[in-house]
Amino acid sequence: MRIYKHYKNENQMTLYNGNCLNLLKEIPDEAVDLIVTSPPYCMKKAYEDPSDDINTFKNLHNEIFEEIYRILKPGGSVCWQTGYHVTDCSIIPLDYLIYEIFTSQNHQLKYPFILRNRIIWTFGHGLNSTQRFSGRHETILWFTKGKEYIFNLDEVRIPQKYPGKRHYKGPNKGKLSGNPLGKNPSDVWEIPNVKAHHVEKTGHPCQFPVVIPQRLIRALTPKNGLVLDPFSGSGTTALASFIEERRFVGAEIIDDYYEISVNRIKAAINGEIKIREDKPVVEPDLKASVAKLPDEFRKAREIAYEKEEKE
Repeated sequence: MRIYKHYKNENQMTLYNGNCLNLLKEIPDEAVDLIVTSPPYCMKKAYEDPSDDINTFKNLHNEIFEEIYRILKPGGSVCWQTGYHVTDCSIIPLDYLIYEIFTSQNHQLKYPFILRNRIIWTFGHGLNSTQRFSGRHETILWFTKGKEYIFNLDEVRIPQKYPGKRHYKGPNKGKLSGNPLGKNPSDVWEIPNVKAHHVEKTGHPCQFPVVIPQRLIRALTPKNGLVLDPFSGSGTTALASFIEERRFVGAEIIDDYYEISVNRIKAAINGEIKIREDKPVVEPDLKASVAKLPDEFRKAREIAYEKEEKE
């Protein structure tokens, strides 16, 4: 499979190295089935302009909204994954700003953007804060363009915690109560983030796991549908699209990250890529030494409890 640098309808994989606005203008009207992305938060990350701020974030989304709406099919979906814009004095929930921008023109659109879910992606590890509770989640806003849309629930069901549970009363008493294919994964997804020794880790500092776009692609697109990521970073959505046999088009403006994404797709084509399987997070083995409370921690807690009681 060839990786193209410019969009054509027949391309299976298009990775554009440049500003996403230039790529979006290459895509014809109503060509895309699903848009999945995580945009820059404008918080002075290594790949951002040091002068970027919250107004930069707003202006960027106002600038691309018209093109995003134009190229998305009626019935298509947009899944925008964001966290918080963090400053010294406060945090700003970016999904709140996205919702306002994406729905502000609904009154004049033939196919308004309708919010279907606010998905919470939660993860167990990250930076530990001392001035507020440590952040352990981000959000995915799932919009559809209009009232009619695709939702393939059976494609994303997950194992039940108690698959042998049965109805205890009513006409179905004694019968299994769950779906044999698994349960709805709900709007809270516990998926490890890509840190340290994660099997998917690359040189990108803010990489999200492949399973996130995988679930969205399975649930919200037809076979061979077209998926777009306007801020493709290390190519995670591109990789998920390849695995799920969908066409992909994406843009990345930073040369180093563009090369990472190209190399990941080439590795996938050659059968050499490693990804974390979409499976429930395993609870720690309480018999393992790292799961046991160290004596130092126990003593420190005892001292803290004694101090609290005296006060």
